[in-house]
Amino acid sequence: MGSMPGEWSLSAVFGVVADAVPDRDALVQGADRRTFAQVQERTRRLGAFLRDRGLGARRERDELERWECGQSRLAVVLANCPEYVETMLGAYRARTVPFNVNHHYNPAEIASLLDQVGAEAVVYHRRLAPLVAEAAAGTAAGAAGLLLLEVDDGSANEPLPGSVPYESAIEQGGEQGGDPAGPSAPPSPDDVYLVCTGGTTGRPKGVVWRQADVYVSAMGGTGDATAESLAAAAVASAAGGAAWFPACPLMHAAAQWTAFSGLLAGATVVLHDDTAPFDAGAILRTAEAERVTLMAIVGDAYARPMIEELATGRYDLSSLRRLGTGGALTSAASKQALVGLLPGAHIVDGYGASETGGMAFGASFKGGGPGGLQLSTGGVVLSADRSRILEPTEREVGWTARTGRVPLGYLGDPVQTERTFPVVDGRRMAVPGDRARWGPDGTIVMLGRDAMVINTGGEKVFVEEVEEAICGHPDVLDALVVGRPSERFGEEVVALVQVRPGADLSPRDVREQAARTVARFKAPRAVLFCERIGRHPTGKPDYEWARRSAPAAEPVGAGDG
Repeated sequence: MGSMPGEWSLSAVFGVVADAVPDRDALVQGADRRTFAQVQERTRRLGAFLRDRGLGARRERDELERWECGQSRLAVVLANCPEYVETMLGAYRARTVPFNVNHHYNPAEIASLLDQVGAEAVVYHRRLAPLVAEAAAGTAAGAAGLLLLEVDDGSANEPLPGSVPYESAIEQGGEQGGDPAGPSAPPSPDDVYLVCTGGTTGRPKGVVWRQADVYVSAMGGTGDATAESLAAAAVASAAGGAAWFPACPLMHAAAQWTAFSGLLAGATVVLHDDTAPFDAGAILRTAEAERVTLMAIVGDAYARPMIEELATGRYDLSSLRRLGTGGALTSAASKQALVGLLPGAHIVDGYGASETGGMAFGASFKGGGPGGLQLSTGGVVLSADRSRILEPTEREVGWTARTGRVPLGYLGDPVQTERTFPVVDGRRMAVPGDRARWGPDGTIVMLGRDAMVINTGGEKVFVEEVEEAICGHPDVLDALVVGRPSERFGEEVVALVQVRPGADLSPRDVREQAARTVARFKAPRAVLFCERIGRHPTGKPDYEWARRSAPAAEPVGAGDG
């Protein structure tokens, strides 16, 4: 695109930035450092390779329904690595749509997702070759129907039959010369960005965004960007030494958005090895070594171990200016502890969803911070019946929603598309299913996912507020709350709790801790102490694990109303 204000494809933005700061490090993981110019050339070659293999756009957006995609789809089955980001950018240059696959899924789950999305190609780490082979064999097309690109991670596994080494694809793409646009149109702002939800409340869904919309709603872009403004911002970012560190896996939408927000602004994006169990010390050593200025984590699952490490005083994180957290509960106690341990940084608590992008933020700083979240542009609270937008003076419990630049729909699912992306007051909205209300100070108070509401004795309990209340106890490391059947109440509140080693807590202690900050009927009536709380690799809560575990919880005690 030219210098007039307008909409942008993601690869076009990256091209402008790479031309502006070619020698700046774009992607860093350990000793592997790749400049913007190197990533630009490698993704050009990869795009050419994919186009040469027949992948690309077949139907344009104006020919499609909202839940349809007229472009080839490519599955990314990788742990964190520079190739993950390169694969996405290279695919976009070929007008092919990459999508995230959780490499912790079993073969049947991956096969189901590949069929559901309609994958034509898979990029994967060699250590995952047996997983990919079994999954591919279980798809409708079979392994022979997929283009397989294998990233060498030092594994001793044999290459899969017919697979192409990733670096060979880069080399072969270089033989094409020029840009991979070919005879068809170049990458378009209408091209699709696809992210698959984790499936924590059901089957994974593919959220279909226009690239121009996700760039503005989730990746720090503006609707009036020009080539000149993009280049100037990149030069300024480079001069300021900006280094962004998504500490969560790139298969998580929030990590992708952090990485692309950084890259498309000219910042260095730092990655770490997420194949090993979460290690707060390793995260902090990486942040220290790379002089990270922004880091993104996932709630208390990351924050609490980091707090313990930071308290040792072993780390110099004076470069850190912003610590973003979201995707799961971050308790007020954790945020204030982080503020005290990172005096040069402010803590940004973000709320968003794959269906909305980042839509509300709150800052914590030394001495306090807002009690709620400030809505971003387009953010609203819908009435409970979804018929109108609530005014900030109304206290009705409604639904978070976003207007304006929102996804088109769910891939292949017109029914859920219409439900999640309805038209209200003449405006198309994204309604991800989270309950909220306006606070008296003009911020919004998040109550949690509607699917996780517990109905106990006729009263509704939002699990996240009970989890936060429990996590306020200094001896609680982590907690999840779910409901289980109860003859007396229909459902009763159950807490699964991980305590600090050596701590001595009873079920009644946990209930009394919760009752200090939430109504007594919301406090858990049964508690199960666990060695570790079940969470997905992204750090998000595994409520299915919690529900399976809840029957073993110990009642707090008879007669406690």
